[in-house]
Amino acid sequence: MHRIPRVLRGAVGGSRSRTAAYQTRRASTSGIEPRPNNIGDGIGSETAKAVQLPSCRSAPYLRRTHTCKSLSGSDVDKKVTVAGWIQPKRRATRNISCYNLKDGLGEIQLVVWGDASDPLQAMMDAIPTQSAIVAEGVLKLRHINQKRDYPNGDIEILLKSVQVINPADRNLPLMPHDIHNLANEKVRLRHRYLDLRRTELANNIRKRSEVAHLVRTILHEHDFAEVETPMLLKSSPEGAREFIVPTRLSTSAPDSTSLNDDQSPGVNTESASTPRFYALPQSPQQPKQLLVISGVVDRYYQLARCFRDEDGRKDRQPEFTQLDLEMAWVSWGESNGSRPEPEGATEPHGTWRMGGSEVRVIVETLVRRIWSRFEATELPGQFRVMTYDTAMSRYGSDKPDLRFGLEIQDITQLMSDSVRQALAERDEMVEAWILPMGSAVQFMRGARRVLLQGDSKLERIKVANDNDGTWLSRSRVLRGILGIDSEGPMDCPNVNSVLDLNDGGVVFLSRRQRKPEGGSTALGRIRIEVANMAQSMGDLGLSSEPQFLWVTEFPLFTRADADKEFLAHGRWSSTHHPFTAPMWEDIEKMYEGKIEEVRGQHYDLVLNGVEIGGGSVRVHDPAMQEHIFENILRLTDQEKATFDHLRQALRSGAPPHGGFAFGFDRLMAILCKAESIRDVIVFPKTGAGADPLFKSPAPVDPSVLAQYGIRPQRLS
Repeated sequence: MHRIPRVLRGAVGGSRSRTAAYQTRRASTSGIEPRPNNIGDGIGSETAKAVQLPSCRSAPYLRRTHTCKSLSGSDVDKKVTVAGWIQPKRRATRNISCYNLKDGLGEIQLVVWGDASDPLQAMMDAIPTQSAIVAEGVLKLRHINQKRDYPNGDIEILLKSVQVINPADRNLPLMPHDIHNLANEKVRLRHRYLDLRRTELANNIRKRSEVAHLVRTILHEHDFAEVETPMLLKSSPEGAREFIVPTRLSTSAPDSTSLNDDQSPGVNTESASTPRFYALPQSPQQPKQLLVISGVVDRYYQLARCFRDEDGRKDRQPEFTQLDLEMAWVSWGESNGSRPEPEGATEPHGTWRMGGSEVRVIVETLVRRIWSRFEATELPGQFRVMTYDTAMSRYGSDKPDLRFGLEIQDITQLMSDSVRQALAERDEMVEAWILPMGSAVQFMRGARRVLLQGDSKLERIKVANDNDGTWLSRSRVLRGILGIDSEGPMDCPNVNSVLDLNDGGVVFLSRRQRKPEGGSTALGRIRIEVANMAQSMGDLGLSSEPQFLWVTEFPLFTRADADKEFLAHGRWSSTHHPFTAPMWEDIEKMYEGKIEEVRGQHYDLVLNGVEIGGGSVRVHDPAMQEHIFENILRLTDQEKATFDHLRQALRSGAPPHGGFAFGFDRLMAILCKAESIRDVIVFPKTGAGADPLFKSPAPVDPSVLAQYGIRPQRLS
């Protein structure tokens, strides 16, 4: 039989109105001693000091009757048992103390009646904050003026007994309840299991599950099938760096496959001892295309884990989650036929001039339902559509933030004949971005941070009384293109009126290639930098309505950026991926070799300046795919061989197909109003890709590597 601690014996059996037997399942508590202040406002009494948390190895702990969330007014005056983690004490009066108890679903207030000499009060004072306990008591209504800001704040438990299941250390590395004195992020990531007890993070993780559940429900309503695709695939030159996974399987293994099977001409053969490697997928792109080509599903989706070995970047993760979609029999090129409308759509289709309208309908339906459920916002009409060229010209970004104006203006046609001619010879343009009088002084510091990058084709000019009609003459950007060292007249009489420019305003001028490339322009970066500073100062009001935007018709091919240069070797690379179809009207240009003029049936969904997903219509014609591989991307025979499975599948009667992928982590960060995607991921990595909790990545013993045919070598 469980022995009752001497300090409680007088309170047990005769009366259970205020106290009951204190029990614990803790195997050993020799290292735990009560203290007057229990990481809160504990009572400094002799009774509390005398209490010892007892050891009880055999007695079972009470089974909880309710979760904190499930308690409601209908349970008032009933005996209830709850379990969770005890929070710091709050002293209501001399004889009343309150403690919040949190479990994985919510929290509830526990109330103890009694002064410092009360045995139950003394025992509660002895329990360290964040200990796992079981509490038993009677549910009571709280006074209307005592409600707290959580769902069941109108009820509380009058505590009768408590069991300590597992007392926490008194000196925990961080205290989740103390949100005003949070430990730094490094400490919180190292002890993530404690940090996740913070209400904010716990709510984020629960909301993530709820959003995923709603997404699954909606997609099944629209005949999508959830299918898992392989995590161990083959390395292929289709995007960023991959994570490579070694295997003890070698080319000499009996069941080993080899590139020599159905060997493409010119591919180097492998030696019998060549080590073999898997690659973790950057996305399920190839498996999902093969899936819809097979015909086993007409519409596929998956909450897919993806991996990219990118250099450390702000708010990026080496492993992340995509909500991945693929649909067979999508429109391919502009169609004049009837198209389904997204749920709740009230506006016309706008400027969607490509295939994949069926994908657009599904994506907008998903977003509309998610915002209705979790943001209590009914999104009006169809989402706006803007081409890549327009977005880059007006906003200087391929993911423009439409919550504020301040658009960039092309002023090339306002220039003198000599300037226009010089620009045309270089295929360049001049654009301007205006800061009106009254805001310029406050914004200058933020804008100069970008200007200090040393762009010789970018400058700032302040317009004042003494240069109102001559400020263009002082432009080194324009003088430079004409080869003029000194100031001289440049006749542009209409420029001030067209730009709505007054004394005190500031002009940012930029000279750039007429055809935009990349994700932003110099003026686009200044626009965002200044807007961020203005917003932080309260000088720029943003629209409260979510500004969704489709950006379409991206260049199909680009010269490789830093992420892809190691694979492209100076060749053209795919802006999206090599399976994206060209715009219907640009197919002939592609075959004629006018590669820089070819646009792709590629679409990104942007919200308030943040890309939340993207997709494309795919190439389903095997001859076109071969042309892209061989004549544009100029893949070697060995590189092409890595796509043999897809090339063969396209020759097996592939239907037109297209898809989309949401960045699920970023979507959740937006829905949770989180500053970083790390706040919506259970066990995230740092910006550099390290995991302080599991201490990965980590070295592997050379003897283990030897089993995979790998010899350690110091990285440069």
